[in-house]
Order: sequence, then C-alpha cells, then structure tokens
Amino acid sequence: MSENTASAASDDAQSRAVTASREINAPAVRIFELIADPSHQPRWDGNDNLREAAEGQRVHAVGDVFAMTLTKGKVRENHVVAFEEGREIAWMPASQGEQPAGHRWGWRLTPLADDVTVVEHIYDWSQLTDESRFDRARSTTAEMLMASIDRLAELAESGGAGHLDPDGGTGTVA
Repeated sequence: MSENTASAASDDAQSRAVTASREINAPAVRIFELIADPSHQPRWDGNDNLREAAEGQRVHAVGDVFAMTLTKGKVRENHVVAFEEGREIAWMPASQGEQPAGHRWGWRLTPLADDVTVVEHIYDWSQLTDESRFDRARSTTAEMLMASIDRLAELAESGGAGHLDPDGGTGTVA
C-alpha cells in the first residue's frame, strides 16, 4: 500500500515550501512524459487553473520555456530551471514577456521498481520578493499538490495517452 505524505514549511524566507509525495503504480518514464509535455498538464492540474498548452513544447533541458494559458485567459511562460530526463523537472512561471517572479514548481521521480515510482511535487516560493503575491503563495497547500499527484496517478496508472511506448517512442499505447 502506498504512503502519501504532505507538508508545509514555515513562512520564513528560508523555508517557504510545500511538498507532497506518494507512490504511483506506473513506470517513471510514463509519469515523466505526462509532466514534461505541457499539453498534458491541464489534465492533471489539481489547482484547476490551467486551460491549455500547445502541443510541441515537450521540455528537454534547463533553459527551455513553455507557455500555458490559464483558465482566466492569461498566458504564463514557464522557465525550466531543473531537468534530468525521467527523474526531475522544475520551472519558474512568469507573466508573458517578463522574468520569473521567484516561485518554483518542481517534480522528482524515484523509481522503486519497473512499475512503481515515488512522485514528489514541490512548490517553493522562497525566492518570491513581490509581497503582493505572498497571500496567493501561502494559499498553495500540500493538499492542492496532492490533488495534482492523484490526478497524475490516475492518468499514468491507466496508461495515459501520449506517454512513451514500450519501445521508447512517443505515442499512445493501446
């Protein structure tokens, strides 16, 4: 049986972070593909604030930027700041044409077996300096992060469309 964990750090400048994690019964490569291809993110976003992302923006490296349209119509450019294929990805969002504000969304995947992966989701706002954004940052809870992990688990465990097929290519596996 998998163990779910969630925690929120204190509100000082050194530890403004929220995390959640759980085991997912799917290969890390399948889970990672659902995260690294932004066109899939609205399907598993537990915050329900992503409307869409164009296809063809699959992340491959630190420095990549992908755009998402939020439910309110605003476009966010997400600057990739950590990337290890199949293991870790993190990005810092910014308003269109601007630099990131200082908060970071990240994912770490740790395979336990061929078809079992621990997935950790992290929201870190320790570099956020715009105090007008603090209330919104504080409102991001471990339960919200877990909602994203749970939705991601549903997709990955059911074979989620657009993941890597057993031969290593991209596409849908029947």
